[in-house]
Amino acid sequence: MRSVVFAYHDIGYVALQELLRAGAEVAAVITHEDDPGEALWFRSVCQLAAAHDLPVFTPDTVNTPEWIARIAAWRPDFVFSFYYRKMLSKELLAIPARGALNLHGSLLPKFRGRCPVNWVLIHDAQETGVTLHYMEEKPDRGDIVAQRAVPIDDQDTALTLFHKLTDAAAALMRETYPLLCAGTAPRIPQDHARASYFGGRRPEDGRLDWTQPARALFNLVRAVTRPYPGAFAMWQGRLLYVWEAHPVAVGAAVTAAPGTVVSVSPTVQVQCGTDRLELSRVQRDGDAECAGAAWAALHGVRPGMVFE
Repeated sequence: MRSVVFAYHDIGYVALQELLRAGAEVAAVITHEDDPGEALWFRSVCQLAAAHDLPVFTPDTVNTPEWIARIAAWRPDFVFSFYYRKMLSKELLAIPARGALNLHGSLLPKFRGRCPVNWVLIHDAQETGVTLHYMEEKPDRGDIVAQRAVPIDDQDTALTLFHKLTDAAAALMRETYPLLCAGTAPRIPQDHARASYFGGRRPEDGRLDWTQPARALFNLVRAVTRPYPGAFAMWQGRLLYVWEAHPVAVGAAVTAAPGTVVSVSPTVQVQCGTDRLELSRVQRDGDAECAGAAWAALHGVRPGMVFE
């Protein structure tokens, strides 16, 4: 079976790797130029393709008459999209003889759209996974071929969860690609009434709102901690990034306003809408990362002081 593969990021890497291990004929790999402003902690699809002597392309868009004609000339049985960051047009999706499929990082129909690994943590989900589905013109709506679930625990950050999803994606492709080739893979319509959709995230979305429950802020911190831009608050006119935090239950005994520092030793704790948030690892903008208690001692932070 001949495939044209659109791929990027770690999931793109392992999914392409599994196709090659299965003996797939890959006519071309289409990926992205790396952004020098992005933290590139993931493996390179471009390097993997080059190592296997596959033609690699990085166009700004493939939704042009020239690119659609080129892809059609390759006569693919399948088009695969593995964490490719741009939408493919309906003209392109109509080209492959046996279908165009996308690998999405959630258990569809939940968490359609962008940044699912971050959104599931923000929403305190206990489980997520990966879904291989047929593509339609609208994102993440097509019939499901296969899913593989992974649990989420309180120790997970976006990075550790992404590693879990990467392993799940590799296993899913290893199991499912032979079924696609044999024509025996299932095709299950999604229940659109159960769908949820989320858009992209921006660095400024990491601002901590102390009126929220401590559990919600803990979820935000672990959803956007490194290698993502980080959660932050303003302290005395400077950004303070919070790279690790933990909720501390205090029940109904709340005497301080949200954003008030209520403890600096042995840990820094800040009052939230309910309960408190322990700031375990922080970094003032321009300074080195350190323990929350070390930051408090260095900058004279005292109980009763308030975040801006």
